[in-house]
Amino acid sequence: MTYEGAIGIDLGTTYSCVGVWQNERVEIIANDQGNRTTPSYVAFVNNEVLVGDAAKSHAARGSNGVIFDAKRLIGRKFSDSVVQSDMKHWPFKVEEGEKGGAVMRVEHLGEGMLLQPEQISARVLAYLKSCAESYLGKQVAKAVVTVPAYFNDSQRQATKDAGTIAGLEVLRIINEPTAAAIAYGLDKADEGKERNVLVFDFGGGTFDVSIISVSGGVFEVKATNGDTHLGGEDVDAALLEHALADIRNRYGIEQGSLSQKMLSKLRSRCEEVKRVLSHSTVGEIALDGLLPDGEEYVLKLTRARLEELCTKIFARCLSVVQRALKDASMKVEDIEDVVLVGGSSRIPAVQAQLRELFRGKQLCSSVHPDEAVAYGAAVQAHVLSGGYGESSRTAGIVLLDVVPLSIGVEVDDGKFDVIIRRNTTIPYLATKEYSTVDDNQSEVEIQVFEGERPLTRHNHRLGSFVLDGITPAKHGEPTITVTFSVDADGILTVTAAEELGSVTKTLVVENSERLTSEEVQKMIEVAQKFALTDATALARMEATERLTQWFDRLEAVMETVPQPYSEKLQKRIAFLPHGKEWVGTQLHTYTDAASIEAKVAKIERLAKRALKSARREGKDGWAPGNEDNGSGDDNDGDDNSDEDDELQRGRGVTEGSGRPPIRKRDRIEAINANTE
Repeated sequence: MTYEGAIGIDLGTTYSCVGVWQNERVEIIANDQGNRTTPSYVAFVNNEVLVGDAAKSHAARGSNGVIFDAKRLIGRKFSDSVVQSDMKHWPFKVEEGEKGGAVMRVEHLGEGMLLQPEQISARVLAYLKSCAESYLGKQVAKAVVTVPAYFNDSQRQATKDAGTIAGLEVLRIINEPTAAAIAYGLDKADEGKERNVLVFDFGGGTFDVSIISVSGGVFEVKATNGDTHLGGEDVDAALLEHALADIRNRYGIEQGSLSQKMLSKLRSRCEEVKRVLSHSTVGEIALDGLLPDGEEYVLKLTRARLEELCTKIFARCLSVVQRALKDASMKVEDIEDVVLVGGSSRIPAVQAQLRELFRGKQLCSSVHPDEAVAYGAAVQAHVLSGGYGESSRTAGIVLLDVVPLSIGVEVDDGKFDVIIRRNTTIPYLATKEYSTVDDNQSEVEIQVFEGERPLTRHNHRLGSFVLDGITPAKHGEPTITVTFSVDADGILTVTAAEELGSVTKTLVVENSERLTSEEVQKMIEVAQKFALTDATALARMEATERLTQWFDRLEAVMETVPQPYSEKLQKRIAFLPHGKEWVGTQLHTYTDAASIEAKVAKIERLAKRALKSARREGKDGWAPGNEDNGSGDDNDGDDNSDEDDELQRGRGVTEGSGRPPIRKRDRIEAINANTE
């Protein structure tokens, strides 16, 4: 018999947890060892595949074939600097797969195997699924799975794939801090009062901060920030480096001379002492067999020393909190509750820094840090699987999450045209219209980027595709509609279509290399730092574009004017060589956008007057009695409106395939698809 409902799973970097809605509450399900959380470990040993506690026990003994940290690899390329850095600390082998992804090599049943991170995660999911089936006495087919708020499209899709491999229909991917907010706010939903909750989710391998407004069952994310590569394992790594330095200094033993088995044991001891120092001020790392004479290696460690070793890690956490507050346009006084989630949130130094930042506010620990995310996922699973109206406690629950970075396309000379801005509530659908830059252009390349800078070369490329078969026409005439759709799972789909033709192309963006939080924040900080420089660069680019179009248009009309030119027309076009010279040799020396705009406006006024005179004397526009009487010399409003339209036509060559880019049009349509 199959269970009609769905389970909620927190698929963590180091530990995972599963829950289900039963009897008007969430039950966190213990595994077959009686533990309510399960290590995210898979071991290939003795021709067996072990998952969870059994697998981790082999890691503690230094056995080969134990895989962990799959969450740090999922959706990443092997060439990713993060992967290259982490490989130094892992006892298992990571290689480059056929498509450039990171894969793990294991020996099983006498054969070498290359496994995708999704396959390892699927083993953990399948184990949790079996634990739920044992508890419910029924087969389980559906689940809600959580991911870090800063997971990208590729990582989210890979997590869904892992669920499919495990035999689960993933009803929804939701962000971990949002799930934790549900766990905290479920019993407060009927209070009616809106509360701003800051969720501080410091787990084993990832870190998220979300500011969420909770009101009457509606959980609306105001801002999110985080780091998909920051967690308790970084504390473990700092302790490991400290221990290795101590071994080298005291005994002259280099890390390279230690076996992987010994390093694995030492890493486990570092994790243990970290836990001890969360409730005690003194601990020690003790390990037999490390020293040549057989003596036990012992390193005493104080909580103060741990805090000193991890100062930078804890500072990174605090800066993420401050950025989230800034993104939400809130002050610390605006936050009613600070909710601690994740095992690493137990670290005393972390809690002390938070209390200081929030001016002594009591930190909320009413939800279990290790179980809160799975709890919230189980609530959402109950709602999505049809239990919406069965319980007054879950009736009316609505989740409104956001995109972490602005996303858009490249247009003209490498400019970034934002289609969906960061911290926009999802699901969301937005459409913009573009056109071609060349006459009879048959194809365009749609390049998708994320970031906060005005030029694409400063942002992060997500993917691209070519829309071909465009109806031949003059540049600027074809209408190319580009639609961005971000679903409730946070996965982006891009569609491009030509209005007149029957050609449509769709791209589900799969990011090849995920930006870390540092890279994301650096993009934001650099955008702020170089806002003036960017504005000037953009102004120079637009000035060149606008004036070149005027010059080209004027010269084309001049070809229709019979010579000799009238004295008035000669005066009108006298500015032309000087204007060209300014664009070619002087424009780059201007250092502020306002000065550039003033100069461009002046040249444009001269160009408009010259174009008007040329048309009146030319073959295409002159007629007796239509001479300019001078009354309209300074009245630009008399010019044909189509000239203003012509100024919108941008030209340039995009980087990438070398295909002409798309051009931005005036008509823009954005549709909020925010439904639940």
